[in-house]
Amino acid sequence: MGRPELIEPPVAESAAALDHAIERARDYLLRHQYAEGYWWGELESNVTMAAEYLLLTHFLGVGEPERWRKLAAYMRRHQHPDGAWSVWYAGPPDLNCTVEAYFALKLTGDRPDEPHMRRAREFVLSQGGIARCRVFTRIWLALFGQYDWRALPVMPPELMLLPNWFPFNIYAFASWARATIVALLVVMTLKPVCPLPDGASVDELYCNPADRRRAASAGRRRSAWRVFFLATDRVLHVLERWPWKPLRGMALRRAERWIVEHQEADGSWAGIQPPWVYSLMALRCLGHGLDHPVMARGINGWEGFSLEDDETFQVQPCLSPVWDTALAVIALRDAGLPPDHPALLQAGRWLLERQILAGGDWQVKSPKTPPGGWPFEFANDRYPDIDDTAVVMMALRGLPLPKQDALKGALDRGLGWLLGMQSRNGGWASFDKDNTRRFVTQIPFCDFGEVIDPPSEDVTAHVVELLGAWGFDAQEPALQRALAYLWSTQDPEGAWFGRWGVNYVYGAGAVLPALAATGHDMGDERVRRAVRWLEAHQNADGGWGEACESYLDEAMRGRGPSTASQTAWALLAQLAAGEEDGEAARRGVDYLVSTQVEDGSWEEPHFTGTGFPADFMLKYHMYRVYFPLVALGRYRRLRASAFGR
Repeated sequence: MGRPELIEPPVAESAAALDHAIERARDYLLRHQYAEGYWWGELESNVTMAAEYLLLTHFLGVGEPERWRKLAAYMRRHQHPDGAWSVWYAGPPDLNCTVEAYFALKLTGDRPDEPHMRRAREFVLSQGGIARCRVFTRIWLALFGQYDWRALPVMPPELMLLPNWFPFNIYAFASWARATIVALLVVMTLKPVCPLPDGASVDELYCNPADRRRAASAGRRRSAWRVFFLATDRVLHVLERWPWKPLRGMALRRAERWIVEHQEADGSWAGIQPPWVYSLMALRCLGHGLDHPVMARGINGWEGFSLEDDETFQVQPCLSPVWDTALAVIALRDAGLPPDHPALLQAGRWLLERQILAGGDWQVKSPKTPPGGWPFEFANDRYPDIDDTAVVMMALRGLPLPKQDALKGALDRGLGWLLGMQSRNGGWASFDKDNTRRFVTQIPFCDFGEVIDPPSEDVTAHVVELLGAWGFDAQEPALQRALAYLWSTQDPEGAWFGRWGVNYVYGAGAVLPALAATGHDMGDERVRRAVRWLEAHQNADGGWGEACESYLDEAMRGRGPSTASQTAWALLAQLAAGEEDGEAARRGVDYLVSTQVEDGSWEEPHFTGTGFPADFMLKYHMYRVYFPLVALGRYRRLRASAFGR
C-alpha cells in the first residue's frame, strides 16, 4: 500500500479550503461510527502485549499454533533493525520489551541462530542481560523456570488482611496497580513453574549464569523509604522460609474472593491487560479449571481485545470506546453538525446507557459520594474514571435526546460524582480520590510505571472546563480550589505537565480552554506566558510536536516532529487565549489543512497518548481525526467574520 495522497496545500485564510478540510474530517467520522452509535479506534502500545498473551496461553494450555504464528509475525514486524523493540514508535531500544519478545518468539519455534534473533540477543547482552530487567519481566521468566522466584521481591498475600485505614494496604495503590497486585500476591506466593518445550529456554540471555538467582540491584536513588523497604524485603525473605504462616490460607482465600468479585462482564479485570493476565494465572494456580465460569469468561474475553487479519494477531492494552465517542461527538458539534443530527442522537443515547450506577473501589476513599461516573471501556463497572465522566458530560450537554428528564438526571448524578471525587489539594485524579501515598512507590516491587493515582493537571482541567460550561462561578469553593491547583502546577516556562497525553503541549491544550470556560481573563500574564511558550515551540512547518522523550529529558519539552493531534492541542490553547488572528494559529491551521489526506484523516505514526510516562506509551488511532476537527471547527467559528460569514 502506498502513502496516501495529500491534498493540495491551501492557506488558512481560504474559507473554501478550510471548509473542505472540515467536511472531509467530519465525513470520516460519520463513516466510522458503529451501528450501535459509538466510535472506537485502535489503541496501540508495544509488543509486550502480544508476547505476554502468547506466554499466558502456554501457561494455561490453550495456545493455538495458527494464532501463535500470527502473534510471532506481529512481533517480528515491529522489531528494529538493531534487533531491539521499543516502547513507542521511533523510540529508543527497550531491554524489557526485547527480552519478552525474544522469549515469546523462541517459544513459537524461532531459532536463536536466525538473524533477527541473533540481533535481539546481542542487544540484550549489551545491556547487561536479564539481570537488568524490571520485576515484571523477571516474573514472566520465573513463571517458566527461567529465573529464580526467590530472587524476586517478596509480596506476602497477608497484605490482603490489612484494614483500609492502615497506611499500607491494597487501596493505597492506584486502581490499575491494585488489581494487578492482588493477583500477583497469589502468583508470587505459590510460585508456579510451567514447563517449556525443548529448545525454548533463554539461558543465552544471561551474561552470567549466577544472575538467574541474583536479585536485581535497587536501581533508584536511596531515599529513606527506599532503604526501609529494602530492609523489610530482606526480612520478608527470611520469614518466607519459615514453615509456620498462620494467616497464609486466609489471605489467599481473601485474594481469590477479591479477584472473582472484580471480574468485569466482558471477562477482563479493570478493563486492562495487566491484571487480566495475572488474574487468570492466579485463579489457575488456586485450582480453577478452564471450564470454571470465571476462567472461561476471562479466556474468551480476549477475542474482544484483539485485532486479527490474515497475517497478524495483536492484543490491545485496553479499549477506549467511551472516550472516543465523547470526543467524536464534541468534534462533530464543533464542525457544525446540528445537535439533532441522527449520528449525534444515536451516540448520545449510547453514552447515556454507559453511566455506572453501581458502587466500586472508589468508594473506599469517598464513601458518601453516590455513583454516577462513566468508564473508559465497554465494560468496567468498578472503575469509572473522572476524565471520561467530564468529557462525556460535555458531549451530552445540549443534545436534544428524546428523554430530557433522563438526560438531566444522568448529568446531575455525574456532576455530584465529580464533585465528590475532588481531592484535598483541589485537583482531580483519574479513578480515585486522595490516592497520594508516595511512600508505596518505594517498595522494591514497584520499578515500573505509576502505582499511585494523584491528581493531574489535564484531568483537573477537563473537570474545570465542564464546571465552567455548567455555569459555576470562579468563587465557588470547588472551582476556586481547582483553579488554585492549576496555577500551582504551572511550569515556570508557562505550560502544564501532561499525565495522559504527550506532554506539555497536551497540558497547555487542556488548561487554557478550561480557564477560558470559567471566564478567566486571558490577558493574565500567566496565560500569556503559556501562549509565548507555545509560540516558541512551534515547528518550522507550522505544526507542533512533542516526543515521548520529553518525560525523560527536560530539553525535549515541547519538541518533536509535528503531529496532527499535538498541533490541534496547541491550537485549542491558542484559540482559547484569543489568538485566532495570530500568525501562530494561522500557520497551525495551514499545517493541518495541508497535511490532511484524501480520506479526511491525518497520518500520525507517532505516539501521543500516555499510559505510564516513558514506561508505557499509547497511540490512540482516532486522535489524528477528532482533535484536528475540533481545532479547525473552532478556528472557523472564531474567524467567521474574517471569512465574510
